[in-house]
Amino acid sequence: MRRVQERRPVVSPLSREANAPGRRGRPALIGVIAAAVVAVDQVTKSLAERHLAAGQPRHVVGSLYLDLTFNSGAAFSLGRGVTPVVETIVVVLVVGLLFFGRRAARTATIPVALGIALLLGGAAGNLVDRVFRHNGGAVVDFIDILRIGHRDLWPVFNVADAAIVVGALTLVLAYSRKDQAGRDEERADRA
Repeated sequence: MRRVQERRPVVSPLSREANAPGRRGRPALIGVIAAAVVAVDQVTKSLAERHLAAGQPRHVVGSLYLDLTFNSGAAFSLGRGVTPVVETIVVVLVVGLLFFGRRAARTATIPVALGIALLLGGAAGNLVDRVFRHNGGAVVDFIDILRIGHRDLWPVFNVADAAIVVGALTLVLAYSRKDQAGRDEERADRA
């Protein structure tokens, strides 16, 4: 009598990892972190507008000042004078991040989910400024971290800008670490 071999569906490690209990909540985690970034960004910008005067920096500690400015350009004041173009690019970026974030969230590690959330929250925070604040499409910036005397050694920025930079760095580190782990695994398989 022949034994019947039990057939089980083949489940790849990637799909197993994507359906792991902790991974199912990644889209919600991304949404919560992005919303928190937008909320903190908008509250701090409102406080800056209420308590700071443009062109009158306030010393906080060391080289840190609070200095209310309005940036009609993109990051680091690039693209000034083309506000409609910058706004269009930001809208496309936010939509792209929503699409990418939703797809990537299915298999994202915690660092990747965090990076996506910070990027999405930062881009959305600055988009809210451009669309809903009445500053002619400009973004409120107020953190002046490297001022020595009357010289700014770093552009003035806001919480959303900081979230974008930290999110991008987090993604670069997470993906480079993942690539390195893949190369190490390949080498081990060959040995």
